[in-house]
Amino acid sequence: MAGLVVAFKDFNVSEGIFGSPWNGLQNFAYFFSSGDAPRIVINTIFLNALFLAASLGAGLLLAVMLNEIKGHFSRRFGQSVIFFPYFVSPIVISIILQAVLAGVGGRSGMVNNLLDVFDLPQVNWYTQPGAWPWILTIVKVWQLGGYTSVIFLAAITSIPEEVYEAAAIDGASRARMARSVTAPLLLPTMGILIVLGVGRIFFGDFATIYAIVGDNGTLFPTTDVIDTYVFRSLRTVGDFGTTAAIGLFQSVVGFVFVSVAVLVQRRVDKESSIL
Repeated sequence: MAGLVVAFKDFNVSEGIFGSPWNGLQNFAYFFSSGDAPRIVINTIFLNALFLAASLGAGLLLAVMLNEIKGHFSRRFGQSVIFFPYFVSPIVISIILQAVLAGVGGRSGMVNNLLDVFDLPQVNWYTQPGAWPWILTIVKVWQLGGYTSVIFLAAITSIPEEVYEAAAIDGASRARMARSVTAPLLLPTMGILIVLGVGRIFFGDFATIYAIVGDNGTLFPTTDVIDTYVFRSLRTVGDFGTTAAIGLFQSVVGFVFVSVAVLVQRRVDKESSIL
């Protein structure tokens, strides 16, 4: 924590953290006075909101579907298959995505080949910034959907069996029980995951985004987030003070966001609040 003082100093490696001169809020002013600040802040919030909503929705749906599988082996196999992408390296994901969108060895990607089948024009995906928030969201759903579903499945195991038996006596089908019993009882778990996700909403997924987008400036208008911007700034300018200031800004805003989210959760459903 003592290293946070770098955010308020004109840091010099030779003088060290505590020997470097103070410069007040100049590091923060440098970031916010640049024309890039509004764009990357909006991108960070928008992309993280998309990732959070999509991964939670996919995880809930997958958990409900897996819960309906009766065979123990089939259920375990399904869990393993959908959980596996969580362990795939972002570099591998980037290679797979290039094969799907751009192809390898001069050939068109799988998506463009599919467009050819329907006589639709091919798209150079790596020059289309408007499509990438949705492409990255699909990647995050593929990567985190199975992981999130395991959390929901753990919550499903705590639902009393008597609730399902009562619903069956009332004539509810399995689909109706999943919709009217399982999903509503998972809302407290959903609320906790949302609160935790909101706390990280100012931290972009650096590993995935940078591995996929890299230094492709054409895609920066919609994919450049705070973390990738800080990395490029540190790599090209070497200004430790500014990067520390941005990191401190992310942490403080994340703390404020998660505090507000907890207060809202307490107001909506006090019993399921984490505080």
